[in-house]
Amino acid sequence: MGSCTWSPNSLRRVSVRVGIIGTGMMGCEHIRNVIGNPDAEVTAYCDPNETPRGWARATLDAGGCPATIAEFADHRDLLASGTVDAVIVASPNHTHRAILDDILVTDLPVMVEKPMCTTVGDCLAVVGAQSTRAAMTWVGLEYRYMAPIAGLLAEISAGSVGRVRMVAIREHRFPFLVKVDNWNRFSRNTGGTLVEKCCHFFDLMNLAVRTDAARRGDGAPRPVRVLASGGQDVNHLDEIYDGERSDILDNAYVIVEYSDGTRGMLDLSMFAEAGRHEQELTIVGEMGKIEAQVPGPGTITVGVRATRGVREIAVPVDPSVSHTGAHFGASYLEVKKFCAAVASGGAPEVGVDEGLWSVAVGAAAHRSIDEQRPVLLSEFGLG
Repeated sequence: MGSCTWSPNSLRRVSVRVGIIGTGMMGCEHIRNVIGNPDAEVTAYCDPNETPRGWARATLDAGGCPATIAEFADHRDLLASGTVDAVIVASPNHTHRAILDDILVTDLPVMVEKPMCTTVGDCLAVVGAQSTRAAMTWVGLEYRYMAPIAGLLAEISAGSVGRVRMVAIREHRFPFLVKVDNWNRFSRNTGGTLVEKCCHFFDLMNLAVRTDAARRGDGAPRPVRVLASGGQDVNHLDEIYDGERSDILDNAYVIVEYSDGTRGMLDLSMFAEAGRHEQELTIVGEMGKIEAQVPGPGTITVGVRATRGVREIAVPVDPSVSHTGAHFGASYLEVKKFCAAVASGGAPEVGVDEGLWSVAVGAAAHRSIDEQRPVLLSEFGLG
Protein backbone atom coordinates (compact mmCIF):
# COMPACT_ATOMS: atom_id res chain seq x y z
CA MET A 1 0.00 0.00 0.00
CA GLY A 2 1.42 3.39 -0.95
CA SER A 3 2.20 6.15 1.53
CA CYS A 4 -0.52 8.54 0.36
CA THR A 5 -3.27 5.95 0.65
CA TRP A 6 -3.02 6.16 4.42
CA SER A 7 -4.62 8.94 6.44
CA PRO A 8 -2.44 11.44 8.34
CA ASN A 9 -3.73 9.92 11.58
CA SER A 10 -2.72 6.36 10.66
CA LEU A 11 -0.80 4.38 13.24
CA ARG A 12 1.83 3.70 10.60
CA ARG A 13 4.90 5.85 11.16
CA VAL A 14 6.26 7.51 8.02
CA SER A 15 10.02 7.47 8.54
CA VAL A 16 11.29 9.65 5.70
CA ARG A 17 9.87 12.94 4.43
CA VAL A 18 11.07 13.44 0.85
CA GLY A 19 11.27 16.62 -1.22
CA ILE A 20 11.42 16.41 -5.01
CA ILE A 21 13.45 19.09 -6.83
CA GLY A 22 12.51 19.09 -10.51
CA THR A 23 9.11 17.66 -11.44
CA GLY A 24 9.45 16.76 -15.10
CA MET A 25 9.18 13.19 -16.34
CA MET A 26 11.79 11.72 -13.99
CA GLY A 27 10.73 13.84 -11.05
CA CYS A 28 7.16 12.61 -11.39
CA GLU A 29 8.43 9.03 -11.65
CA HIS A 30 10.17 9.56 -8.33
CA ILE A 31 7.00 11.00 -6.84
CA ARG A 32 5.26 7.75 -7.80
CA ASN A 33 8.21 5.77 -6.41
CA VAL A 34 7.86 7.48 -3.04
CA ILE A 35 4.07 7.12 -3.06
CA GLY A 36 4.59 3.37 -3.53
CA ASN A 37 6.93 3.17 -0.52
CA PRO A 38 5.12 2.62 2.79
CA ASP A 39 8.11 3.99 4.70
CA ALA A 40 8.32 7.39 3.02
CA GLU A 41 6.13 10.24 1.82
CA VAL A 42 6.44 13.26 -0.45
CA THR A 43 6.12 16.35 1.73
CA ALA A 44 7.38 19.01 -0.70
CA TYR A 45 8.24 19.55 -4.34
CA CYS A 46 9.80 22.29 -6.39
CA ASP A 47 10.16 23.39 -10.00
CA PRO A 48 10.76 26.88 -11.41
CA ASN A 49 8.22 26.23 -14.18
CA GLU A 50 4.47 26.11 -13.62
CA THR A 51 3.81 23.34 -16.16
CA PRO A 52 5.97 20.72 -14.39
CA ARG A 53 4.55 21.82 -11.04
CA GLY A 54 1.14 21.04 -12.51
CA TRP A 55 2.39 17.58 -13.48
CA ALA A 56 3.50 17.07 -9.88
CA ARG A 57 0.11 18.13 -8.53
CA ALA A 58 -1.63 15.73 -10.91
CA THR A 59 0.72 12.87 -9.98
CA LEU A 60 0.20 13.45 -6.27
CA ASP A 61 -3.55 13.72 -6.72
CA ALA A 62 -3.62 10.45 -8.66
CA GLY A 63 -1.73 8.83 -5.78
CA GLY A 64 -4.29 9.97 -3.23
CA CYS A 65 -1.93 12.47 -1.61
CA PRO A 66 -3.22 15.52 0.27
CA ALA A 67 -3.38 18.85 -1.55
CA THR A 68 -1.50 20.46 1.35
CA ILE A 69 1.91 19.13 0.26
CA ALA A 70 4.28 22.11 0.11
CA GLU A 71 4.95 23.53 -3.36
CA PHE A 72 7.90 25.78 -4.20
CA ALA A 73 9.27 27.52 -7.28
CA ASP A 74 12.79 27.84 -5.83
CA HIS A 75 14.75 24.89 -4.45
CA ARG A 76 16.37 27.11 -1.83
CA ASP A 77 12.98 27.81 -0.30
CA LEU A 78 12.27 24.08 -0.15
CA LEU A 79 15.62 23.41 1.53
CA ALA A 80 14.93 26.10 4.14
CA SER A 81 11.32 25.04 4.78
CA GLY A 82 11.97 22.33 7.36
CA THR A 83 9.44 20.10 5.60
CA VAL A 84 11.83 17.37 4.40
CA ASP A 85 14.31 14.83 5.75
CA ALA A 86 15.88 14.16 2.34
CA VAL A 87 15.70 15.43 -1.22
CA ILE A 88 15.74 13.92 -4.70
CA VAL A 89 17.13 16.13 -7.48
CA ALA A 90 15.59 15.42 -10.90
CA SER A 91 16.12 18.78 -12.55
CA PRO A 92 17.83 19.29 -15.95
CA ASN A 93 21.44 18.10 -16.04
CA HIS A 94 23.02 21.53 -16.30
CA THR A 95 21.34 22.68 -13.08
CA HIS A 96 22.70 19.87 -10.90
CA ARG A 97 25.94 21.57 -9.85
CA ALA A 98 24.30 24.78 -8.61
CA ILE A 99 21.52 22.90 -6.80
CA LEU A 100 24.01 20.51 -5.21
CA ASP A 101 26.11 23.46 -4.06
CA ASP A 102 23.09 24.59 -2.03
CA ILE A 103 22.27 21.11 -0.72
CA LEU A 104 25.78 20.05 0.24
CA VAL A 105 26.11 22.83 2.81
CA THR A 106 23.10 21.37 4.65
CA ASP A 107 22.74 18.12 6.58
CA LEU A 108 20.11 16.77 4.18
CA PRO A 109 20.77 13.45 2.42
CA VAL A 110 20.31 13.79 -1.33
CA MET A 111 19.80 11.53 -4.31
CA VAL A 112 20.77 13.32 -7.51
CA GLU A 113 19.70 11.99 -10.88
CA LYS A 114 22.33 11.01 -13.40
CA PRO A 115 24.55 12.46 -14.62
CA MET A 116 25.82 13.79 -11.31
CA CYS A 117 27.05 16.86 -13.22
CA THR A 118 27.71 17.64 -16.88
CA THR A 119 31.50 18.07 -16.60
CA VAL A 120 34.31 16.26 -14.84
CA GLY A 121 35.33 19.51 -13.16
CA ASP A 122 31.90 19.97 -11.62
CA CYS A 123 31.85 16.32 -10.53
CA LEU A 124 35.21 16.76 -8.81
CA ALA A 125 33.84 19.82 -7.00
CA VAL A 126 30.88 17.76 -5.76
CA VAL A 127 33.20 14.96 -4.61
CA GLY A 128 35.20 17.52 -2.66
CA ALA A 129 32.14 19.10 -1.08
CA GLN A 130 30.71 15.71 -0.13
CA SER A 131 33.95 14.77 1.64
CA THR A 132 33.37 17.53 4.20
CA ARG A 133 29.89 16.51 5.34
CA ALA A 134 28.25 13.57 7.12
CA ALA A 135 24.97 13.32 5.19
CA MET A 136 25.08 11.08 2.15
CA THR A 137 24.86 11.84 -1.55
CA TRP A 138 23.42 9.04 -3.69
CA VAL A 139 23.69 9.17 -7.50
CA GLY A 140 20.73 7.96 -9.56
CA LEU A 141 22.37 5.25 -11.65
CA GLU A 142 19.49 2.80 -11.31
CA TYR A 143 20.18 0.43 -14.21
CA ARG A 144 22.11 -1.87 -11.85
CA TYR A 145 18.76 -2.62 -10.16
CA MET A 146 17.03 -3.89 -13.31
CA ALA A 147 16.38 -7.59 -12.75
CA PRO A 148 18.38 -8.92 -15.75
CA ILE A 149 21.35 -6.69 -14.96
CA ALA A 150 21.27 -7.52 -11.25
CA GLY A 151 21.23 -11.19 -12.23
CA LEU A 152 24.17 -10.71 -14.58
CA LEU A 153 26.18 -8.98 -11.84
CA ALA A 154 25.36 -11.81 -9.43
CA GLU A 155 26.77 -14.35 -11.90
CA ILE A 156 29.97 -12.31 -12.20
CA SER A 157 30.26 -12.24 -8.41
CA ALA A 158 29.72 -16.01 -8.28
CA GLY A 159 32.58 -16.56 -10.73
CA SER A 160 30.34 -18.35 -13.22
CA VAL A 161 32.53 -17.42 -16.20
CA GLY A 162 35.86 -16.97 -14.46
CA ARG A 163 38.06 -13.94 -14.91
CA VAL A 164 36.11 -11.29 -16.86
CA ARG A 165 37.97 -10.02 -19.91
CA MET A 166 35.33 -8.20 -21.99
CA VAL A 167 32.17 -6.23 -21.20
CA ALA A 168 29.98 -5.35 -24.20
CA ILE A 169 26.85 -3.21 -23.96
CA ARG A 170 24.53 -2.34 -26.82
CA GLU A 171 21.76 0.22 -26.57
CA HIS A 172 19.60 0.52 -29.68
CA ARG A 173 16.67 2.76 -28.83
CA PHE A 174 14.35 5.61 -29.77
CA PRO A 175 15.46 9.26 -30.07
CA PHE A 176 15.60 11.58 -27.09
CA LEU A 177 12.17 12.65 -25.85
CA VAL A 178 11.04 16.26 -25.77
CA LYS A 179 11.83 17.92 -22.43
CA VAL A 180 10.79 21.23 -20.88
CA ASP A 181 12.11 24.16 -22.94
CA ASN A 182 13.96 21.61 -25.13
CA TRP A 183 16.93 21.74 -22.79
CA ASN A 184 18.09 18.26 -23.85
CA ARG A 185 18.64 19.28 -27.47
CA PHE A 186 22.03 20.86 -26.71
CA SER A 187 25.21 19.21 -25.50
CA ARG A 188 26.12 22.16 -23.32
CA ASN A 189 23.04 21.39 -21.21
CA THR A 190 23.26 17.61 -21.18
CA GLY A 191 27.00 17.04 -21.05
CA GLY A 192 26.66 15.32 -24.42
CA THR A 193 24.83 12.09 -25.21
CA LEU A 194 27.71 9.92 -23.97
CA VAL A 195 27.42 11.66 -20.59
CA GLU A 196 23.67 12.25 -20.44
CA LYS A 197 22.51 8.81 -21.56
CA CYS A 198 25.54 6.60 -21.49
CA CYS A 199 26.82 7.35 -17.99
CA HIS A 200 24.42 4.50 -17.11
CA PHE A 201 26.39 2.08 -19.28
CA PHE A 202 29.82 3.27 -18.26
CA ASP A 203 28.72 2.85 -14.65
CA LEU A 204 27.67 -0.72 -15.46
CA MET A 205 31.00 -1.42 -17.16
CA ASN A 206 32.86 -0.03 -14.16
CA LEU A 207 30.67 -2.04 -11.78
CA ALA A 208 31.09 -5.30 -13.71
CA VAL A 209 34.87 -4.95 -13.82
CA ARG A 210 35.01 -3.93 -10.16
CA THR A 211 32.72 -6.80 -9.11
CA ASP A 212 34.97 -9.35 -10.79
CA ALA A 213 38.09 -7.82 -9.26
CA ALA A 214 36.50 -7.93 -5.80
CA ARG A 215 35.65 -11.61 -6.31
CA ARG A 216 39.31 -12.30 -7.08
CA GLY A 217 40.49 -10.23 -4.13
CA ASP A 218 42.20 -7.69 -6.37
CA GLY A 219 42.10 -3.91 -6.12
CA ALA A 220 39.44 -1.84 -7.85
CA PRO A 221 40.39 -1.34 -11.54
CA ARG A 222 39.80 2.07 -13.09
CA PRO A 223 39.17 3.12 -16.70
CA VAL A 224 42.44 4.43 -18.11
CA ARG A 225 41.90 5.02 -21.86
CA VAL A 226 38.93 5.64 -24.16
CA LEU A 227 38.62 5.52 -27.94
CA ALA A 228 35.36 6.54 -29.60
CA SER A 229 33.77 7.27 -32.95
CA GLY A 230 30.34 8.85 -33.28
CA GLY A 231 28.23 11.67 -34.63
CA GLN A 232 24.82 13.22 -35.21
CA ASP A 233 23.68 11.61 -38.42
CA VAL A 234 19.90 11.12 -38.29
CA ASN A 235 18.07 12.72 -35.36
CA HIS A 236 17.11 16.36 -34.73
CA LEU A 237 19.03 17.62 -37.77
CA ASP A 238 16.34 20.15 -38.68
CA GLU A 239 15.49 21.24 -35.13
CA ILE A 240 16.36 24.88 -34.47
CA TYR A 241 15.69 26.66 -31.17
CA ASP A 242 16.27 30.41 -30.81
CA GLY A 243 18.30 30.32 -34.01
CA GLU A 244 20.53 27.45 -32.91
CA ARG A 245 20.48 23.92 -34.35
CA SER A 246 20.37 20.93 -32.04
CA ASP A 247 23.83 19.36 -31.68
CA ILE A 248 23.25 16.11 -29.79
CA LEU A 249 25.10 12.99 -30.93
CA ASP A 250 22.84 10.09 -31.93
CA ASN A 251 25.23 7.15 -32.48
CA ALA A 252 28.64 6.00 -31.34
CA TYR A 253 31.03 3.17 -30.69
CA VAL A 254 33.14 3.50 -27.54
CA ILE A 255 36.02 1.29 -26.36
CA VAL A 256 37.10 1.55 -22.72
CA GLU A 257 40.37 0.08 -21.44
CA TYR A 258 40.82 -0.67 -17.73
CA SER A 259 43.90 -0.66 -15.54
CA ASP A 260 43.74 -4.46 -15.12
CA GLY A 261 43.55 -5.12 -18.87
CA THR A 262 39.78 -5.65 -19.08
CA ARG A 263 38.05 -4.00 -22.03
CA GLY A 264 34.57 -2.55 -22.36
CA MET A 265 32.65 -1.62 -25.50
CA LEU A 266 29.49 0.43 -26.02
CA ASP A 267 27.42 0.30 -29.22
CA LEU A 268 24.86 3.13 -29.15
CA SER A 269 22.19 4.06 -31.67
CA MET A 270 19.40 6.52 -30.91
CA PHE A 271 17.55 5.66 -34.13
CA ALA A 272 17.19 1.90 -33.70
CA GLU A 273 13.87 1.37 -31.93
CA ALA A 274 12.87 -1.27 -34.52
CA GLY A 275 14.17 -4.15 -32.45
CA ARG A 276 13.20 -6.64 -29.79
CA HIS A 277 15.57 -5.46 -27.06
CA GLU A 278 16.61 -1.95 -26.11
CA GLN A 279 19.72 -3.03 -24.24
CA GLU A 280 21.89 -6.12 -24.61
CA LEU A 281 24.74 -6.89 -22.23
CA THR A 282 27.42 -9.54 -22.72
CA ILE A 283 30.11 -10.48 -20.23
CA VAL A 284 32.91 -12.66 -21.63
CA GLY A 285 35.14 -14.42 -19.13
CA GLU A 286 37.94 -16.89 -19.56
CA MET A 287 35.52 -19.75 -18.85
CA GLY A 288 32.33 -18.59 -20.56
CA LYS A 289 29.80 -15.91 -21.34
CA ILE A 290 26.82 -14.23 -19.63
CA GLU A 291 24.09 -12.56 -21.70
CA ALA A 292 21.20 -10.33 -20.61
CA GLN A 293 18.59 -8.28 -22.44
CA VAL A 294 16.35 -5.36 -21.40
CA PRO A 295 13.45 -5.67 -21.82
CA GLY A 296 14.07 -9.37 -21.68
CA PRO A 297 12.38 -12.75 -21.45
CA GLY A 298 12.71 -12.95 -17.66
CA THR A 299 15.92 -14.96 -17.92
CA ILE A 300 19.62 -14.48 -18.51
CA THR A 301 21.93 -17.08 -20.04
CA VAL A 302 25.27 -18.42 -18.86
CA GLY A 303 27.40 -20.40 -21.29
CA VAL A 304 30.43 -22.50 -20.35
CA ARG A 305 33.22 -22.99 -22.88
CA ALA A 306 34.35 -26.38 -21.61
CA THR A 307 30.98 -28.03 -22.24
CA ARG A 308 29.49 -25.66 -24.81
CA GLY A 309 26.43 -25.80 -22.56
CA VAL A 310 24.15 -22.82 -22.03
CA ARG A 311 21.76 -22.57 -19.09
CA GLU A 312 18.94 -20.13 -18.48
CA ILE A 313 18.55 -18.44 -15.11
CA ALA A 314 15.27 -16.84 -14.08
CA VAL A 315 15.56 -13.17 -13.13
CA PRO A 316 12.10 -12.09 -11.93
CA VAL A 317 11.36 -8.51 -10.97
CA ASP A 318 11.61 -8.01 -7.21
CA PRO A 319 8.13 -8.69 -5.81
CA SER A 320 8.37 -5.63 -3.57
CA VAL A 321 8.21 -3.35 -6.63
CA SER A 322 4.86 -1.56 -6.53
CA HIS A 323 5.61 0.86 -9.38
CA THR A 324 7.54 -0.33 -12.43
CA GLY A 325 7.61 3.06 -14.17
CA ALA A 326 9.76 3.62 -17.24
CA HIS A 327 12.73 1.66 -15.85
CA PHE A 328 11.25 -1.79 -15.20
CA GLY A 329 11.05 -1.23 -11.45
CA ALA A 330 14.70 -0.18 -11.09
CA SER A 331 14.05 3.41 -10.07
CA TYR A 332 11.49 2.22 -7.50
CA LEU A 333 14.10 -0.07 -5.92
CA GLU A 334 16.67 2.72 -6.04
CA VAL A 335 14.39 5.15 -4.19
CA LYS A 336 13.37 2.44 -1.71
CA LYS A 337 17.04 1.73 -0.95
CA PHE A 338 17.80 5.45 -0.72
CA CYS A 339 14.98 6.04 1.76
CA ALA A 340 16.05 3.02 3.82
CA ALA A 341 19.59 4.39 3.98
CA VAL A 342 18.25 7.79 5.05
CA ALA A 343 16.20 6.17 7.82
CA SER A 344 19.09 4.03 9.07
CA GLY A 345 21.89 6.53 8.55
CA GLY A 346 23.52 4.10 6.15
CA ALA A 347 25.92 4.74 3.28
CA PRO A 348 24.82 5.12 -0.34
CA GLU A 349 25.11 2.10 -2.62
CA VAL A 350 25.92 4.48 -5.48
CA GLY A 351 28.01 7.39 -4.27
CA VAL A 352 29.78 10.40 -5.71
CA ASP A 353 32.79 8.35 -6.77
CA GLU A 354 30.59 6.24 -9.06
CA GLY A 355 28.96 9.43 -10.31
CA LEU A 356 32.33 10.95 -11.15
CA TRP A 357 33.73 7.97 -13.05
CA SER A 358 30.56 7.37 -15.05
CA VAL A 359 30.70 10.96 -16.28
CA ALA A 360 34.46 10.90 -16.84
CA VAL A 361 34.32 7.99 -19.29
CA GLY A 362 31.56 9.75 -21.25
CA ALA A 363 33.50 13.00 -21.30
CA ALA A 364 36.61 11.17 -22.51
CA ALA A 365 34.56 9.54 -25.27
CA HIS A 366 33.30 12.91 -26.46
CA ARG A 367 36.84 14.30 -26.45
CA SER A 368 37.99 11.26 -28.42
CA ILE A 369 35.32 11.91 -31.07
CA ASP A 370 36.02 15.63 -31.21
CA GLU A 371 39.80 15.25 -31.44
CA GLN A 372 39.90 11.93 -33.31
CA ARG A 373 42.32 10.25 -30.93
CA PRO A 374 42.48 7.96 -27.89
CA VAL A 375 42.00 9.87 -24.63
CA LEU A 376 43.59 9.07 -21.27
CA LEU A 377 41.50 9.57 -18.13
CA SER A 378 44.60 11.14 -16.59
CA GLU A 379 43.97 14.13 -18.87
CA PHE A 380 41.04 14.93 -16.56
CA GLY A 381 43.20 14.72 -13.45
CA LEU A 382 42.02 11.19 -12.68
CA GLY A 383 44.16 8.16 -12.07
